[in-house]
Amino acid sequence: MTSEPAAAAESPVIVIVTTADRQPVLDSEFSSRYARDYDVHTVVEGPAAKAVLVDLVTGGRDVALVAVDLDVAGDAQVLMDALRLKTPRSRRIILAAPSAFFTGLQTLRTALAQGRIDSYLMIPQGPRDEEFHGAVSDFLSDWAWSSRAPEVTQVSIVEDGTQAEVPGIRDFLDRMGLAYARFAPDSETGRRLRAAVGEDAPLPILESLGRPPLAGATQRSVASAFYGTPDDLGPDHLADLLIVGAGPAGLAAAVYGASEALNTVVLEADAVGGQAGTSSMIRNYLGFPRGVSGMRLALRARIQATRFGARIFTGRDATGLRPGSAPGEPHVVFHEDGELRARAVLLACGVSYRRLGVPGVEELIGRGVYYGAAASVARDMAGKDVFVVGGGNSAGQAALHLARFARSVTIVVRRDGLATTMSAYLIKEIGTHRRITVRTGARVVGGGGQGYLEWLELADATGPFEVAGTDDTGRERVPADGLFLLLGADPGCGWLPGAVARDARGFVLTGRDVPAEHWVDGRPPAPLETTVPGVFAAGDVRDGSMKRVAAASGEGASAVAQVHAYLTP
Repeated sequence: MTSEPAAAAESPVIVIVTTADRQPVLDSEFSSRYARDYDVHTVVEGPAAKAVLVDLVTGGRDVALVAVDLDVAGDAQVLMDALRLKTPRSRRIILAAPSAFFTGLQTLRTALAQGRIDSYLMIPQGPRDEEFHGAVSDFLSDWAWSSRAPEVTQVSIVEDGTQAEVPGIRDFLDRMGLAYARFAPDSETGRRLRAAVGEDAPLPILESLGRPPLAGATQRSVASAFYGTPDDLGPDHLADLLIVGAGPAGLAAAVYGASEALNTVVLEADAVGGQAGTSSMIRNYLGFPRGVSGMRLALRARIQATRFGARIFTGRDATGLRPGSAPGEPHVVFHEDGELRARAVLLACGVSYRRLGVPGVEELIGRGVYYGAAASVARDMAGKDVFVVGGGNSAGQAALHLARFARSVTIVVRRDGLATTMSAYLIKEIGTHRRITVRTGARVVGGGGQGYLEWLELADATGPFEVAGTDDTGRERVPADGLFLLLGADPGCGWLPGAVARDARGFVLTGRDVPAEHWVDGRPPAPLETTVPGVFAAGDVRDGSMKRVAAASGEGASAVAQVHAYLTP
């Protein structure tokens, strides 16, 4: 249940498979840049490469990157597919000389679209090809974050594997870009921290960056310890713009608001990034042709916003809103520990995953059962059988990430397919992945285990299964080591007063969607303004939103212009 930092003496491996004439060039390119931190193996042609890789993997080595020259004997992509089965966690790149690059471009694009490779790059033709090495460094960085225990950590967690709070803490730390290591209570670190807080102090215990150890840690207490609380602003603080939610919409609004001289405060119930922050890889976000993890996108946006002066407080649920009693009067947003006042409010609180509601499963949350992608526990699924419930993009991204570790991943969906709810690029990747299967027309109706998930019961979405292995109730019991629930979403704004109009599903109405009786002088509110003047909405919480990261970011940025117009009539 616990892990230690990776041993620094055992360097991760980079394997390059190439032709004899290009071996010196590629060996020089990779060794000169990466040999200090990686064990670089440059192998000529395919069969030798497979033997080397098998030796490395069976010897317990971590293979970070596999790069195959498009001109190797035989079919480079077939070789890459074979290597992928041997080391599924590795990042995979096809290398091409200029002459082969353009003739093979269509084949490379198809392989990329199917998820059979992570990228294709032109072999450097001279010194200082920073575009090439920038791409390689990005993939190595992504691999290190998602596939390997950190060698240098900022946070120590002492736990015994039974604390349900730990997955949430780990997810929070991952999404905030803080490297951590876990230790058993009887380890050297565990004994030291338990002595510091008292032998009877509750687990988990967390220590970081010279701060006093925190016993009985929760995600909220960790957030407060690292990033402070709204009380730090003082009782008389009045924000120009208070943003509720730090997903893509809220972060974009924070960047644009703070950069344009608005006193900007962000209140987030969870970790920065929202649901998008849990995505292992977002491949269709503008400007990131090689994809970007939700954590890295959120981390960059958070740093950007705080550099402009925005204050971001995490681990704080909004609990109520009191609109200003007269034009120009501040709005008040209540949270668990107090209240915040602001001249304008942006609702960017997104959506929350629906609950499964199956008692045996709900009792194991944090112990094999997780709501959301829970990328932080993916490494714990190594060699195990995992189920993902949901048919949206988040579920597809979670399945692909888990397949780097798990023995098998089964996507369970109630519909008869994925085409109506998932992007085509994800469906293509899932369709070519040998570890992932899709179970359509099915639902989870039961589950259990001795303190940790061990099995699930599946049933037909509309009636009993008619397959071998089911009992007379039509239920099929299957072994399961992990269950990740991404069940669709409900708006996270049940705390709003009736003055903020919402549709039948609870999504916030804005602009011309606001009922005409709420218009002023026959004119609707601004496009992102609600029925309360000075209260705006952006992103997934808004009725009619696109439910995509790029769209949410655009709405967050657009809302700031409308806030300016409201504040300076």
